[in-house]
Amino acid sequence: MEISIILVIVALLAFYVAWNLGANDVANAMGTSVGSKAITLRQALIIAGLLEFTGAVLFGHEVTQTLATKVANPELFAATPQILVTGMMTVLISCGMWLQIATSLGLPVSSSHAVVGAIAGFSWVALGVGAIDWSSIGLITIGWILTPVISGAIAALFYSQIKHWILEQPNPVAQLREWIPWLSTILLGVFGVIVLPSLTQPLTKFLIEKLGVNIPPHDIPLVTGTLAAVGLTLINWRQLDKRQELIISSSSPSSPSSPSSPSFPNPIETLFARFQVLSACFVAFAHGSNDVGNAIAPLAAIVYINQTGQVPSDGITVPLWILILGGAGIVGGLAVWGEKVIATIGENIIALQPSSGFCAELATATTILLASRLGLPVSTSHALVGGVVGVGLVQSLSSVKFTTLQGIATAWLVTVPISAVLSAAIFSIARILLF
Repeated sequence: MEISIILVIVALLAFYVAWNLGANDVANAMGTSVGSKAITLRQALIIAGLLEFTGAVLFGHEVTQTLATKVANPELFAATPQILVTGMMTVLISCGMWLQIATSLGLPVSSSHAVVGAIAGFSWVALGVGAIDWSSIGLITIGWILTPVISGAIAALFYSQIKHWILEQPNPVAQLREWIPWLSTILLGVFGVIVLPSLTQPLTKFLIEKLGVNIPPHDIPLVTGTLAAVGLTLINWRQLDKRQELIISSSSPSSPSSPSSPSFPNPIETLFARFQVLSACFVAFAHGSNDVGNAIAPLAAIVYINQTGQVPSDGITVPLWILILGGAGIVGGLAVWGEKVIATIGENIIALQPSSGFCAELATATTILLASRLGLPVSTSHALVGGVVGVGLVQSLSSVKFTTLQGIATAWLVTVPISAVLSAAIFSIARILLF
């Protein structure tokens, strides 16, 4: 009975963290799309909700395993698993509190920072400095530092090429038509190379085991990605042609005048808005797969301890219901509290157009999905802000609002110590009351 009550409490705390994570961190996935007016806030909430949940359920287990077993040295808790249970509960409380405070202030902070700091804080109080796996902390810290740099470099590379070969050309529409196949291939390649092998694995397994068709494991993902890129190219060519026909007919002297005719959107930015929606979907999926671990890793560790009586060491299985719980919390928090951080990311760093927002999101998706497949918890905030700044530096240095960046950097800097202090204080109180 006592174990059941503990699990219910911990599950509620994990949901609380996921809710605040959705309100703060997940909003980064759609901020640039809303800021560039590619989609409305309502559309962003619906798209992000569906894809965040899907990413969390399908791919959230790898980062969850890393956080549950690698930050605190599990061997040192082997004789006292209940101390680890209490510590993980304090991690959930402290992370949820800090994320809620930051969200109320409109500060985009890193849930990865909060979780790792909180785990380190309680571990230090519980068993001393040796309870922290410093090699894992170092690896994660390197990821935090490299994430914005890599994402910014990728975004700057993408945007500089689009700016040079399309936006600044004498006939940008004709140039865009030639680039559509390449843009489609890059967009689907970034997503497909990393995700399609896992998504198509059941089909590959069925063909090999049931039908005896012995095919290389990457053939189906390659064929699927190729067909998708060809289809996206044909669709966008057709849409571009239709847009051009509408513009020509509306400017014809014989066509009836209409108040709406001068307001046809730029065909180039219209098409990039379509690409940006797809790239935003990839960012949302990537974020769900990576950052859900920040909310549910402590719960996964506690469930493992209650089932086995041992601390998790390596290769634990994350139950599906835990992944669903985390995904549902993220979606709820995003829908209810997500507007503030969306405004900060989408409007208060640089002025975004769909073409520039597309580059920032594609760079973010590339960075985060690669990290997720490696099981490395990195910050979506870092990746997206780095991508946006990379685009801004290509546009002009004066376009970047450095006052906003100073506030964001300060929030990033204080997250680890604040979450560590909160966790250490809460754990100290809990240890006095419970042990």
